[in-house]
Amino acid sequence: MESETLTGFQSLSKGIGTFNVKHKTFLLPQMDRIGTHLLAGAFRGFSIHAKVLETCKGFDLGKEYTSGKECLPCLITTGDILYFLKKEKRRLGDNFNPDDYIYFMPESDGPCRFGMYNKYQRIVLDSFPELRNVRISSITSRDDYSLDGMIGKEKVGKFRKTLYFSIVVGDILNRLTWRIRPYEREPGLTDDFIERSMRLTAGAFEAQGAENGFTKILDMLEKIIEEGKSIIDPAVPPKPLVGIVGEIYLRSHDQANQNLISTLERHGAEVVNASIAEWINYTSYNRMRDAKIDFRLNLKMLRLRLMMEALKKIAAFGRDFYYQQFKQKQIYKRVGSLIDIAGDHRVAYLEKILNKEDPFSFDVGTEACLSISGMMAYAGSGFNGVVNVYPFTCMPGTVTLSIAKPLMGRRRVPYLDAPCDVGLQPGREAAVRAFMFQVFQHFKRNGRKRKQI
Repeated sequence: MESETLTGFQSLSKGIGTFNVKHKTFLLPQMDRIGTHLLAGAFRGFSIHAKVLETCKGFDLGKEYTSGKECLPCLITTGDILYFLKKEKRRLGDNFNPDDYIYFMPESDGPCRFGMYNKYQRIVLDSFPELRNVRISSITSRDDYSLDGMIGKEKVGKFRKTLYFSIVVGDILNRLTWRIRPYEREPGLTDDFIERSMRLTAGAFEAQGAENGFTKILDMLEKIIEEGKSIIDPAVPPKPLVGIVGEIYLRSHDQANQNLISTLERHGAEVVNASIAEWINYTSYNRMRDAKIDFRLNLKMLRLRLMMEALKKIAAFGRDFYYQQFKQKQIYKRVGSLIDIAGDHRVAYLEKILNKEDPFSFDVGTEACLSISGMMAYAGSGFNGVVNVYPFTCMPGTVTLSIAKPLMGRRRVPYLDAPCDVGLQPGREAAVRAFMFQVFQHFKRNGRKRKQI
């Protein structure tokens, strides 16, 4: 691929894939700010020059090179990569070499438009002759986001463990933010503290990640939590709990969702957002689940070769899933002994509660099965309201709202739809105010709980 110009379908087949990122600048689009910076630190720990892209600076470029039919995350990430590359080209001038950059845009299996982002962005980059050799690194949920080919085979095992660990720690820092900020002694203390903590933790992953030095990172996390607890004003009474579910990018990206969490906090809520690890766990669980279905089908048909292939997949995906569950539980247990943050959703439990009432099914897939079951888990855990965040016209988001609204109505739990599009939603503030009035009524009637969910 070095210095090779690709055209047409050749560009889509060879310009997107899993590339060795050694000696390249690896460009990460920002989704969840904390998690992305920790992920970049973990990549740098394995000598990968990872850089987090500035976000929303290229919003106008994103609008210019999308049609309006794409969902909002596509527009934002397209603008982010174009803004960076154009800025880099101005900075370096004749020394700019597109072969030096690999842009990271994973994909998911199924009907979601996210699966086409990297193809569309490949076409956009190819429309600029000077950017045609910028490659797009794409891992997929079809193989549980295998990282084979990105680095040497001997490092892949440690690499996967470190990246997953960074995702869970990023979730913890986010949960710490939402636990402290509604009760902070002075406005702004939490955000300053978390920004500094994020930088320290990213540095720790860079220093310790390659050797899976998780104990040292957790020791640092303990110190961060102890410092964070000192920001809490004990005189502030408990506030009602609001849980957020929905499309993973928009619920995690503050600018894209119009700073929804801060807005809810400003109106008196303590918020818990669905985690990034939830999606990673779901992907491993679902691949294992699919392999079990394949095994049972082939057993009935006595297809021995296909049975053995299914068993191998069950073992591989099951190994990943159970390791992830064990490591996540271990981290939350240690953190939970220091501060009462909300636990994470257990994927098997989410499927269990869906099966019990049968409003939806994991057989259908998409983020809708996590969003619907996640709301049910919040409601069953004593939360006082739930919010569904999704791109305007998003198929999984629309499916979720059609089921969730009557489902939460029967439970008498306040529910808010929060669709996001290119323009600001002018009615968002009024909708949040009305929603929070209902949340406080629920809080007065039922109190609140915060337990492992």
